[in-house]
Amino acid sequence: MKILTLNCGSSSIKFKIFSMPKGSALIKGQADRIGLDDAKIQWEGEEIKHCSISYKLHSHKEALEILLGLRTAGGEKSPVNTGDIAAVGHRVVHGGEFFHSSVAITPAIRRTLEGCRNLAPLHNPHNLTGIDVCAALIPDVPQVAVFDTAFHQSLPDFAYTYAVPYRFYEENRIRKYGFHGTSHRYVAERAAQILGRDIKQLRIITAHLGNGSSLCAVGNGKSCDTSMGFTPLSGVVMGTRCGDIDPAFVAYLIKNMNLPLEEAMRILNYESGVLGISGLSSDFRDLFSAAETGHQRAALALNVFAYSVARGIGSLIPSINGLDVLVFTAGIGENSYQMRQLICGYLSWLGICLDPAKNIQGTPERDVSSPETQVRVLVIPTDEEKIIAQETMSILTNGGQPTCQDGF
Repeated sequence: MKILTLNCGSSSIKFKIFSMPKGSALIKGQADRIGLDDAKIQWEGEEIKHCSISYKLHSHKEALEILLGLRTAGGEKSPVNTGDIAAVGHRVVHGGEFFHSSVAITPAIRRTLEGCRNLAPLHNPHNLTGIDVCAALIPDVPQVAVFDTAFHQSLPDFAYTYAVPYRFYEENRIRKYGFHGTSHRYVAERAAQILGRDIKQLRIITAHLGNGSSLCAVGNGKSCDTSMGFTPLSGVVMGTRCGDIDPAFVAYLIKNMNLPLEEAMRILNYESGVLGISGLSSDFRDLFSAAETGHQRAALALNVFAYSVARGIGSLIPSINGLDVLVFTAGIGENSYQMRQLICGYLSWLGICLDPAKNIQGTPERDVSSPETQVRVLVIPTDEEKIIAQETMSILTNGGQPTCQDGF
């Protein structure tokens, strides 16, 4: 069975074709910088050399049409042979309280998904575009939605309830939801496999650190608490997002600086984080290079980020009553040994001790802790798409049923 996975982000689409149940990726690729003149689609596979199309992609819809063979560009064949695809699995960022697990997409489910559109306005609309384009171009191929929020449905009420009038939860379901759940689930399960331990016997904190970053405390194999909240804007400092701040700052921007609400939210989402502090870049490679040449605000941004993550890790420990394993994943977590070193430096009180040589280099998946550490520190490349493919196959072959509630 060949399963296509689609991960439609704010300006990109990641895609893979898996051979299931083996779980091997036959083709993987990405459409980048959608909406810009220098947009590009790149892919490669087991029997395919690296291919690249430079093409002005005006929208996610246009990029998907090229991927699925409706349009051609650059003289290259489409990376996806739709005739071979048995199912499509979609990453959907926000399922609210409607969905507690993955779900086969039907017209009724699609209408319910529409009610989640505004819960993640930077992501859910693009996720829905992926579903709609596939429904139009390959209508006979079943589709499955896999939710970032689903893994966090195990949070206890005292962890997800906000201290605001309870009617906002009862009437509007305003609460912490958490995100990156597919990634957190994958690396936590993989950590247990690497250590040869039952995941239910481990207390794990996973650090998904990229342009968007979040932390998750995993106990008894379940998400017990996480750093992101009602939206992906909250939690630790990120590339362009502010993370947790005093909410009165938003009112200050609107009232005292006469900014429209939309502009205030744009600033917090796109001009904040390490970009806002440094005034230079949201790319951590740029910041480390600048800091080495004496750029003080770049160095400040890096330390603010590291401290924010370390503080977030510390705040999650009570939810799992201790810590056995710390896992770094995603672009920064996997590739920046400097940031792992900075973060772990703030956590020495936990008995965390890195092996400098292992931290700097080694296989992509490795243990970077020293023999005397009291908490194992692992680097594990995330594979959200593999989880999506597994969930899709499970739904289709085992008659898996969603847990779906009727509206807010």
